[in-house]
Amino acid sequence: MKTPRPTPPAKIRKIHVSYKEREYFSENLALLLNSSVSVGDALESLASTARKKPMQKTLAQMRTDIDVGYSLTDAIERSGLVSEQTLALVRLGESSGNLVKNLQLAAVQEEKRHVFQSKIRSALLYPGFVLTVSLVVGIAVAWFLLPRLSLTFDQLHVKLPLISRIMIGFGVFLRLHGIVAIPLFLLVLAVLGYVLFAAPKTKWIGRRLLFGVPGVGRLLREIEIAQFGYLFGTLLEAGLPIGQAVTLLARASTSRQYQVFCRYLAVSLDDGFSVKDCFGHYKHSTKLFPATVQQMVFAGERSGSLSSVLLVVGRTDEQKSDITTANLETIMEPMLLLLVAGGVLLVAVSVLLPIYSLLGGINK
Repeated sequence: MKTPRPTPPAKIRKIHVSYKEREYFSENLALLLNSSVSVGDALESLASTARKKPMQKTLAQMRTDIDVGYSLTDAIERSGLVSEQTLALVRLGESSGNLVKNLQLAAVQEEKRHVFQSKIRSALLYPGFVLTVSLVVGIAVAWFLLPRLSLTFDQLHVKLPLISRIMIGFGVFLRLHGIVAIPLFLLVLAVLGYVLFAAPKTKWIGRRLLFGVPGVGRLLREIEIAQFGYLFGTLLEAGLPIGQAVTLLARASTSRQYQVFCRYLAVSLDDGFSVKDCFGHYKHSTKLFPATVQQMVFAGERSGSLSSVLLVVGRTDEQKSDITTANLETIMEPMLLLLVAGGVLLVAVSVLLPIYSLLGGINK
């Protein structure tokens, strides 16, 4: 008589962990398993050396799941500790006997994904800092300087031009209601930033807007192509079916355009089309992937070395993104300079025009 499977423990609530913890988990688990340590003992060892308590509890619970009969893949899936790409690699490695190799690939993938995300953050850091400082200085000038000028001009009975009335009126408004208006404005700005760049269902809108910014859009495309080539090639090299690899790639992408393309590619490949046919039939493929990249992929498909060619594409565009990141400050500096100069000119004109009018009246 078959022994019934023990009652599984309660479902673990998924936790948020940094890429370092995911990389630590995959890399050290592979190292321990390669040293002939059992899965349970390896998880116990990782739990004892983990720094954060949520990570310790999750690893301990995974050890419990292994002891009651779950496979490593099921235990990892229940924990929510790793990405879907890593989970697919573990599942494939467990079934094919290449678990250690696939865990090592998963650790490298986590590191690469973090590198790609770091490039995007570093690209936005400089313009974000400049715009924030400009906004703070502009609000300070409007709040403290313009209301005093308004009082002076009223006492001198100076007729203000339209632009001066607008700017000084804004300053007077801040003097009267700034304590409420500024926090409310910052709150709205924070909510808008969350909706555009952080909310899971709407952050694609912010990414779409960034694709239209000179320099930043180029960098985002290079990063998406590098991620496409590297992750796709790695998954194929590990032995995943091409359709499943593209589906996982769609979930890893941070751009709505590339997600839609990868989902289309997965469906078309399952229907029996070649990669070349998929690229040819997709309307905007040339906007997402340059012709040179497409030709490399087509050549790899014809020669049967698609995974190797994709890895070359990933490395090439990663190098391009490094150069673009280094040059981005130079690319965006003229735009930011014009924006700041426009703000300074607006304030200067709104202040100087009434003064010139006053001097003209005195001379007459």
